[in-house]
Amino acid sequence: MEVPAVKNTASTKAVPATTSERRPRVRWGYSIASWLGLAPFFLFCLLFEILPTIILIQSSFTDDQGEATLSNYQQILTQPSMLRAFQTSIWLSFVSAIISVIIGFFAAYGVYTMRANWLRNFLTGFSSLAANFSGVPLAFAFVSTLGVTGFVTVLFRTWFHVNLYDLGFNLYNFWGLVLAYVYFELPLMILVTVPALDALRPAWREAATNLGASGFTYWRKVALPILFPSLIAATMLLFANAFGAFATAYALAQGNINLVPILISFAVAGNVSVNIGLGNALAVGMILVLFITVSLYIFMLRRASVWQGK
Repeated sequence: MEVPAVKNTASTKAVPATTSERRPRVRWGYSIASWLGLAPFFLFCLLFEILPTIILIQSSFTDDQGEATLSNYQQILTQPSMLRAFQTSIWLSFVSAIISVIIGFFAAYGVYTMRANWLRNFLTGFSSLAANFSGVPLAFAFVSTLGVTGFVTVLFRTWFHVNLYDLGFNLYNFWGLVLAYVYFELPLMILVTVPALDALRPAWREAATNLGASGFTYWRKVALPILFPSLIAATMLLFANAFGAFATAYALAQGNINLVPILISFAVAGNVSVNIGLGNALAVGMILVLFITVSLYIFMLRRASVWQGK
């Protein structure tokens, strides 16, 4: 017996869903106004950063007659005094940055844990002011305080019959310059570290405490690993700030310490001879060092932003 085929009349067809969602309209007026607002910034970067850098690099490959040459870079790589200048500048910047990071971290933590908001705001404002106090005024302040006839030097010699310079202290050598650099780098470290400490969530400390961790264990296994990218970024920032400093070093120890910024000043405005191409080549060397430093700073800043929720 044949069974008649049953025809399925209940077949359904997929009906495409229609949505009444409206696409957001692009506010062209707002977009154009935003770009116009950034135009002065782009113009500033073009006139005072990009074009001078291009001209600087181009001039570093020319001699006094304007002809192309590699003698400027050859002179830098073959003269030991110029290589020592880069070595001294890098070492001075690194030492001052490390000292400022270590001392500044504890100082920033002290500011962070203050309960009095007015005192915290006062110290933050003072740090902002001290971080911008550098150059010739800072050098004069140190000479007036710790120079051969400075206030503190005379005070120690009068009251305690101790001459600081007989004990080995010298404001006009490498470590005297480190002391001056730490003065304006320490407040900068406080300014960049307090926001990083604010990113530490109280729940992390509470969780560590509930799990039986001590304060030392919390800092060693939780807080410091989180703050490590921020500390490295702060070190790079302080290094770049010290590496590009000129007026303080020139006013304090222009004849005692061989630094790259001082060599550039001698090359472009020397009393004996002027070599603009050599000064530009030295400046290009500084740009390369600062480019590596800033690149590492940006990389660590991105690592730190992961924990800060940015």
